[in-house]
Amino acid sequence: MNTFILKIFRLTLIICIGITYSSCNNDDDSGNDPGEPVVDPITIDNPIVGETGKIVTLNPDKVTEGYILINDITNARVYLMDKLDAKIKYEWTLTSRLGNDVVLLDDGKLLASLKDPDAVYNIGGYGGKIQLINPDSSIDWEYTYSDDKHLAHHDIELLPNGNILVMAWKIRTITEAEQAGYDLSNPNDLLMPESIVEINPQTDEIVWEWDSWDHLIQDHDATKDNFGDISQNPQLIDINYHYDDRGDIMHANGMDYDPATDLIYLSINFYSEIWVIDHSTTTAEAATHTSGNYNKGGDLVYRFGNPTTYKNTVGARLFYNNHFPNILLENEIGAGNVLMYMNGNIPGNEQSSVYELKLPQTLALNPNQNNEPEIIWGFTNSELYSPLVSGAVRLANGNTLITQGSFGFWEVNENKEVVWKFDADSSLHWRGYHYDYDSPGVTNLNL
Repeated sequence: MNTFILKIFRLTLIICIGITYSSCNNDDDSGNDPGEPVVDPITIDNPIVGETGKIVTLNPDKVTEGYILINDITNARVYLMDKLDAKIKYEWTLTSRLGNDVVLLDDGKLLASLKDPDAVYNIGGYGGKIQLINPDSSIDWEYTYSDDKHLAHHDIELLPNGNILVMAWKIRTITEAEQAGYDLSNPNDLLMPESIVEINPQTDEIVWEWDSWDHLIQDHDATKDNFGDISQNPQLIDINYHYDDRGDIMHANGMDYDPATDLIYLSINFYSEIWVIDHSTTTAEAATHTSGNYNKGGDLVYRFGNPTTYKNTVGARLFYNNHFPNILLENEIGAGNVLMYMNGNIPGNEQSSVYELKLPQTLALNPNQNNEPEIIWGFTNSELYSPLVSGAVRLANGNTLITQGSFGFWEVNENKEVVWKFDADSSLHWRGYHYDYDSPGVTNLNL
């Protein structure tokens, strides 16, 4: 929006709608409390109604102009919406329902996780089909990772080398589970622990794999595999920490890759924490406990959010269900930090928060020590709560775009002012990604 149009827009707002301001106390400068916004937003008495919802809060001086790529789960749609008028500027036709994550790449293609209509397992967040979709909605490439032994789900990630990381359940029989030390008093027909595969779209080959099954520990049965002292082995995963009657005992739901460190960050919803995994290993090394850049093999290089998962009594629990570990890259404000959406599913005290976390300079997991990262910045609000999905991304001016999956979107600045808010009319949104008007992906759509 040019300066003249912006001035007219602001004048129209002043004349036609009510504007309210009020102030409240600043949060502690340390940022350790997400806190309420320090300034109440400009609230629109007559919301700007778009095609899929309405803008209910707008501060045109502080909002970041651009588009949001919206992953609309409810209506199985993916589209670009202009943040200033809530109008859809571009939409793709999909061949299947969303398997959740869809992103716009620099070449104008979509990288999409979609649902396999023939999937054997119907578990929340399942996908099974990965596509590269051209701007005209034709399919450039497709790969199905869905059968009775594997099922891709939730999230995918394009690597700098052009390969694609895919999060997947790897099915284990109850006999395998018992031998691994799973507590059979939690009855299941099978288990669905997590794995990650790397696919080369040029050859359709799986060129790397990590399997959580190779990195388990349990203190339930000394006659079975993986028996040990959980508190003394924080690099390993307690197979009995969470019970789910569908066999989905971990429920990973988000993934990001840090090119600066060659690490993968995996959000584990049922453990309320993030697992950090070394991608520098070979597949064979990823099944071991040594080698790789961090000499951990496929063991957890780091984990954070909920120290109770490895029976650590030191360090405060931060997450109660979580989504989207978003690594801030070198060209983003807060580079090296991690943005997290904490769903906040605490009975009687349900409220979500967004955190920006500073990781330790040297990633380490030490028994009986505080291994949790430092909270640099946070945001919450009495109206911010989504029990599922959701996420946050950092914008170029330092603002943060928050997807409140069960409501819509917020944009807040570093002072925790709400500068834009969009009510999505009861649709459920996986995530929203911001794109500047002149970003490469948008430019290649020829809008």
